[in-house]
Amino acid sequence: MTRRTEWPDNEGELTRAAGDAETRRGGREGRRGGHEDSGGPSSSRAESGSPRTPEEQARAICLRLLTGNPRTRKQLEDALRQRGIPDEAAQEVLSRFEDVGLINDAAFADAWVESRHHGRGLARRALARELRTKGVDSALIDVAVSRLDSEQEESTARELVDRKLRATRGLDREKRLRRLAGMLARKGYAEGLALRVVKQALAEEGEDPELLDHHLPDD
Repeated sequence: MTRRTEWPDNEGELTRAAGDAETRRGGREGRRGGHEDSGGPSSSRAESGSPRTPEEQARAICLRLLTGNPRTRKQLEDALRQRGIPDEAAQEVLSRFEDVGLINDAAFADAWVESRHHGRGLARRALARELRTKGVDSALIDVAVSRLDSEQEESTARELVDRKLRATRGLDREKRLRRLAGMLARKGYAEGLALRVVKQALAEEGEDPELLDHHLPDD
């Protein structure tokens, strides 16, 4: 459904990728200033063990956080703020990481939708809500959730109901319908879709469709 994003496997790869971007940027800045970057204060600080600059601290924090899982720019921005990194330094480092693809909110959103839909059965509404809490731009969210069409969403809803159907046997008709529909609602499915899918599943088990109709919302 979505393209698969290849994230670096370890901190060494992350460090090399970010370092390459900084080297290229540093070379460009050095040439514009009439001289080549020769290591300068940054390498001297590293060799002497002196306190790191805010940019160096921000870079280390981001690399450490990205080693475990991909994260959105907003998540990293919040983490840097919580650790007292000045905003100017944080934004500079975050922009560098975006340049080399270590931060990619569009790819994050696509991967999140695919993983959470197939792994947890979440519907588009719930997926969009989760991505908003992670600071993904609304336009990127719309693109990501649009890859999940209505047919796939309904198919997943039916699979979820089928898994839970046996556990509701022995309950009366209305309780079964409400419990199963409530499960779908918590995963972000619209009420009309949830009730329709549950009604179909119960009818296939032998429930009278006419007796279930009054539980469906009016058109």
